[in-house]
Amino acid sequence: MSIREFRRDTLTKPIFRWAKGQLPTLSETERDAIDAGEVWWDADLFTGNPDWQKLLDTPPARLSEKERDFLAGPCEELCGMLHDWQITRDGDLPPEVWSFIKENRFFGMIIPAKYGGLGFSNFAHSEIVRRISTCSVTAGVTVMVPNSLGPGELLLQFGTDEQRDFWLPRLTAGEDVPAFALTSEDAGSDASAMQDSGVVCKGMWNGEEVTGIRLNWSKRYITLGPVATLLGLAFKLSDPDGLLGKDKDLGITCALVPTDLEGVSIGRRHIPCGQKFQNGPNSGKDVFIPLDHIIGGPDYAGKGWMMLMSALAAGRGISLPSLSSAAASMSAHTTGAYARVRQQFGIPIGKFEGVQESLGRLATTAYTLDAARRLTCAGLDEGRKLAVISGIMKSNATYRMREAVDDAMDVHAGKTVIDGPSNYLNNFHKAVPVGITVEGANILTRNMIIFGQGAIRCHPYLLKETLALDESDSEKALDDFDKAFWGHVGHSIKNVFRTVGRAWTGGAFAPAPKDVGKATGLYRQLSRYAAAFALIADIALLSLGGNLKRKEMLSARLGDVLSELYLMSAVLKRWQDEGQKVEDFPLVRWSVENSCAKMGRSLDQIIANLPSRGFAALLRAATLPGGSHRGPSDDLTRECAELLLAPSQTRDRITQGVHAVGKDSALKTLEDAFELMVATAPLQKTLKDMGKSLDEVTAEDSLPHEDLQKLHKLRELVGKVVAVDDFDPEEITGRSQSEYKDAAE
Repeated sequence: MSIREFRRDTLTKPIFRWAKGQLPTLSETERDAIDAGEVWWDADLFTGNPDWQKLLDTPPARLSEKERDFLAGPCEELCGMLHDWQITRDGDLPPEVWSFIKENRFFGMIIPAKYGGLGFSNFAHSEIVRRISTCSVTAGVTVMVPNSLGPGELLLQFGTDEQRDFWLPRLTAGEDVPAFALTSEDAGSDASAMQDSGVVCKGMWNGEEVTGIRLNWSKRYITLGPVATLLGLAFKLSDPDGLLGKDKDLGITCALVPTDLEGVSIGRRHIPCGQKFQNGPNSGKDVFIPLDHIIGGPDYAGKGWMMLMSALAAGRGISLPSLSSAAASMSAHTTGAYARVRQQFGIPIGKFEGVQESLGRLATTAYTLDAARRLTCAGLDEGRKLAVISGIMKSNATYRMREAVDDAMDVHAGKTVIDGPSNYLNNFHKAVPVGITVEGANILTRNMIIFGQGAIRCHPYLLKETLALDESDSEKALDDFDKAFWGHVGHSIKNVFRTVGRAWTGGAFAPAPKDVGKATGLYRQLSRYAAAFALIADIALLSLGGNLKRKEMLSARLGDVLSELYLMSAVLKRWQDEGQKVEDFPLVRWSVENSCAKMGRSLDQIIANLPSRGFAALLRAATLPGGSHRGPSDDLTRECAELLLAPSQTRDRITQGVHAVGKDSALKTLEDAFELMVATAPLQKTLKDMGKSLDEVTAEDSLPHEDLQKLHKLRELVGKVVAVDDFDPEEITGRSQSEYKDAAE
């Protein structure tokens, strides 16, 4: 064995065995694109030296005039038709809402105009889902699913011309309602373990014998399944008689299955955490479809896993982050207003530091999620394949949605514990576990996918080294491997010096882009942690090799650092894109300082748990010589909290897209009370200085009648805001109060 072969096959084999285990999620096209360097700036995070200018030069996500008109027109009209409490009580969207959604082509947002669709950008798709979700989670989910994970997305990416020409116009017009049937009863995150099967055989179709597939399946958790007329079905395909001339076991395949075919059974409904969007099981027994129902045609038999990973990126990168952003902004909007309106001990509860801690976190969470959502949409609209970033967005957005809603519920206390039409946060609270669980459970995404795929897709050398091992030409393989290997060695040596220099100087001389004003120091801190992350990632790969796949807690923490670097990059870009608004800077600073503290803790825990204690000691000295950041100060937290307690342009940016629809809604009452509370602040101070309550004011006090009317109106509105719903027992159980009384006696 030559030295080159020894280095390739013996010294580095464990690392690349782990790396090759991550590769099935990449299509050949994606591998070629990555190998050609067609990646976004996120690849720089693995170099340890981010090119901030490349990030800032990315055009911000923008809406076209047509998209803005749709948001202001049909989208706003739809929001006005949504009464979330009634939808929850009725168990479904009203028939007129279903009709409106179909007639206005909400199911065809991503479908090009030539097929009758709206042909909207990813950003418009996100904005529409976000706006609808602030009014109704049920409606938001109903609109998002056909535009993310579903037959439409798969047909656009992989369908034949004939399939697109026939099915896409029907999906756009709502003639067919789509659902995607992936999750099997006995296979959750491990989709490859599904037992749903298809066998290539001869069968009858439209009165003729054709070659097709005999399907048997049993699925559950299928959103829109109970009302779907067209299933995108994932199953394992076999060809025992060799009718396709390929292997007998072809693997996971995706096909279109009309639900009116003989043998298809649409089951009863699931109720996901009290949410009433259509969701349920379905099954099929000996269902026959022709080969041209395979999405992409027979050539795509067995390529379903690659197709699924590609299609999942839309839901993970757009739909769920849009819902999460809506929840965070709604939480910030309502909680800030409520904390100003609600008083205890004679002062607004928003002035108590315990409440301000939650308010400050709420404001920054809403700002961060919307920044990351916009940056992700900008990348997708440039045609980027953002599988890693989609994973980052899905898990981190839904986790932060949970934190935001929990903070909001804590501040509202009893107000949002009681169900009813006055509770504007309850459905978001119930929806949190759904977002965290669906489209790849967060535990799996965080522990295995983000860093696992990130290392392959974004590392400057690892994929090149791994692909070199797959080359059939042994001499070329050795040459390609040598080139990548020595590039990797040089990169690692540079990164050691880069990391030590930045860590020991506190990032004071780390790179930052020009003309970023007060954010310069924040960029430098992220540059410091990017270098530390890249070095620790390389050492983890070197010391653990293939065993890193089983060290899920370590890979999860590495993924956490990568996620924070992406999210904070989005925050800094948003601040830059919006013109470096000084009044918004506390949000930016709090977010980055909090993130640096999180990254420091994660890196510290990685080092503490590395099996190689020698490497661990060196890494601690190189990356965290003075410990990690403490996070934002109490003064900065108070400053962020105050941004939610009074009307301002900053508050509008934090809660953008959230506003009441309908004059009698609980949200409208809260908004009116908030505005009047702020407007009458001088009058309230006058009363306080007089030492009188509103009822004690007399004509002798010379307060204008108009001012007194405002104060009385304010008291009325505040009473409505703090009130909670109650119900006659008969409304809840169908039994009257007297029946309860008789039973008790």
